[in-house]
Amino acid sequence: MSSTKERIAQNVAHMVEFAPRRFARNGHLQTIVGNFLRRQNSLPPAESVLVEVASGIDGRMGSQVLCDCHWQPEEVRAVRPTAIIVHGLEGSSNSQYVIGNANKLWQAGANVIRMNMRNCGGTEALSSTLYHSGLSGDVGAVMRHFVDLYGLKSIALIGYSMGGNLVLKLAGELGSSAPRALRSVIGVSPVIDLAPSADALHAPQNRIYEMKFLRALVARFRRKVALFPHVYDPGRADQIRSIRDFDERITAFYSGFTGADDYYFRAASARVLDIIAVPTVILNAADDPFIRLLPESRERIAGNPRITFLETSHGGHCAFLAAPDQATNYDGYWAEHTLLRFLLEHTGE
Repeated sequence: MSSTKERIAQNVAHMVEFAPRRFARNGHLQTIVGNFLRRQNSLPPAESVLVEVASGIDGRMGSQVLCDCHWQPEEVRAVRPTAIIVHGLEGSSNSQYVIGNANKLWQAGANVIRMNMRNCGGTEALSSTLYHSGLSGDVGAVMRHFVDLYGLKSIALIGYSMGGNLVLKLAGELGSSAPRALRSVIGVSPVIDLAPSADALHAPQNRIYEMKFLRALVARFRRKVALFPHVYDPGRADQIRSIRDFDERITAFYSGFTGADDYYFRAASARVLDIIAVPTVILNAADDPFIRLLPESRERIAGNPRITFLETSHGGHCAFLAAPDQATNYDGYWAEHTLLRFLLEHTGE
């Protein structure tokens, strides 16, 4: 671990000062290019583990999530830092940013758990419920499962976009009662304020992103209808034209909310940022096409000394593509290096 820390320390300038790649200074270019660039993957084969995150009630099935795990040798597993990586909306444990982070973390000597949210990664049949931005308890259940199973001493939660909201929300809900093993929380382009961010997706310049998400969400809902025809009405997906429509007619309706606004309010990590008690870093780009941070949320972040807020002028959504530097083996994935450094600085060692 010490050699890794020394190598990372040599690249401090790359990680602290973000400068976008010459061909991708625009937030839209960063977002699109970052989404399609494939990461090198040298991870060992994953151990696939199903974790129950919700018990069945009144004869209905519970919910399980699929975790792809990469463990360091058994004799050091418990004492090595463990990163639980949570993907974004309509992503999975195989999303490229998850793979990129997992490789760096693994090479740094950490255990890695690539968590799929409910229904993601081909697991629609493992839960009769939908997934949504308020299910922070699922992340908590995964954390507790592996801490209890292996006696893990140092946990970091890493979330991208929707996953960023989940890990921040969990940290806020835990507050000062967070388990000792939870050493750090990291949100990359987190959707902290759900309502304005969902509405920003419907802006003309962002419709390409909204339609991509909508096609995937509706297709997943159709698969849920086929699996659980007694639970879901296929007609509710007709004539949906926006993310807000989907959340009003499907997410809120089937997940116990009175409507989209109620869902956006109750599921947002914005409400609990001020009581996060674990070292936390939030990475946000000012030119993110659709993430919107309200002034009140910025005040809560600024008022919490446990949160480090890094906002760059450029970077897009979940991209942060900087210029690679072969001389220092720096691949240009600024967010991945930055969060790795933060994690290693907060292992509890």
